Amino acid sequence: MKNITLSADEALIEAARAQARAEKTTLNEQFRIWLATYARKQRVRKFREVLDDLQGKVSTGGRKFTRDEMNER
Repeated sequence: MKNITLSADEALIEAARAQARAEKTTLNEQFRIWLATYARKQRVRKFREVLDDLQGKVSTGGRKFTRDEMNER
């Protein structure tokens, strides 16, 4: 795991630490959760772009597939 250094208002940091303690966690853990969520947004955006691109190129001809057909390999 890589360390990073962040800068923020001291009072804000202390308030965030107090909140984390109240939630029985750490500010570091809460930052890791936020960072993972933030990074995931980029992957979701790319995935949606691919789906949008495919939507105009793939057609079923109006046919509806059953659940079993969609899960066949």
